[in-house]
Amino acid sequence: MGNRIRVGITGQAGFIGSHLYNYLGLFDTIERIPFQDEYFQNDSRLRQFAASCDAIVHLAAVNRHADPESLAETNIRLVRQLINAMEAVDATPHLLFSSSIQERRDNPYGRSKKAGRQMLIEWAEKHHAAFTGLVIPNVFGPFGRPFYNSVVATFSHQLVNGLEPKIEIDAELPLIYVNDLAAAIRRIIEKRETAQELEIKETATAKVTDLFARLGAFKKSYLTDGFIPDLSDYFDLCLFNTFRSYLPHDFFPRKYTLHADNRGHFVELVKTPNGGQTSFSTTRPGITRGNHFHTRKVERFMVIKGQAEIRLRRIGTDQVITYQLAGDQPAFADIPVWHTHNITNIGPEDLYTVFWINELYNPADPDTFFENV
Repeated sequence: MGNRIRVGITGQAGFIGSHLYNYLGLFDTIERIPFQDEYFQNDSRLRQFAASCDAIVHLAAVNRHADPESLAETNIRLVRQLINAMEAVDATPHLLFSSSIQERRDNPYGRSKKAGRQMLIEWAEKHHAAFTGLVIPNVFGPFGRPFYNSVVATFSHQLVNGLEPKIEIDAELPLIYVNDLAAAIRRIIEKRETAQELEIKETATAKVTDLFARLGAFKKSYLTDGFIPDLSDYFDLCLFNTFRSYLPHDFFPRKYTLHADNRGHFVELVKTPNGGQTSFSTTRPGITRGNHFHTRKVERFMVIKGQAEIRLRRIGTDQVITYQLAGDQPAFADIPVWHTHNITNIGPEDLYTVFWINELYNPADPDTFFENV
């Protein structure tokens, strides 16, 4: 496809780089130019890479190192190598540099980022090239390295593996979800937005204790109680997708509790605090389930196999309403409040029904009252 923007990412194999590379692959407007870390040991390959790109996102850097001064030297060296490669082939791509809010702190990593950004500003001015200096909040997301990329990664890894996280400083952190960062970088590339210092807006701000509490709640609801947690808040959704990326592969499959009696089988499939509960049942021919009503619950019956008759009667009346549903044309019926109801298998084979109800069953307040239709 013509007129695509050719984008290369140094540090493509890293946490942010891999997410960004995969994200950009979703768009026909962008052609990805692959990068390997080994290019920094091969001048010819690095120059070829630089010459192939309309835009380069320079992410390659060391975040942590036993020797802080070595960390700073490495990060500055990588910037210098990239500049040398671009100058050697007279390449002037739109250069996006990944800096950090750590620039504002007097530490080797922050100083190396600030120095690298200044070097690239000078390169861009000298060659009349487009430059965007990205000042990025703390990045979190799935598959980050614990004890390296983010406190969210560290806490998630520890909680999933039964370790006890420790909070040393309860700082308030501006945080950006890695997908949001990738989307911001794509917009900057496509709009060719330039700035010597462009602050990327955070997804949310949270104290370390708040992060620990949210992730700890996920552990209890998802791992211990078997619920899908409330994900109506976007930040919680991002944290949950990060948290569950640290589950070991052998965590699944999980076995359901199968309830069986002479009527058939019943299984609770999915539970979520604000999304209710979904269940599944098999019902043998001629068997009836139900004969109860609710005063507040919203309930849906979905027949996916077999033949069913649903009967309803409003409490205090004699009129019976009847619906017939069949799995060869999957259908559903919603049950009004104050209507006692049942479902009967009227076919020759087992009836398969999926039930959804808007709230979890609470034995102290079940809102379930038995009365024959």
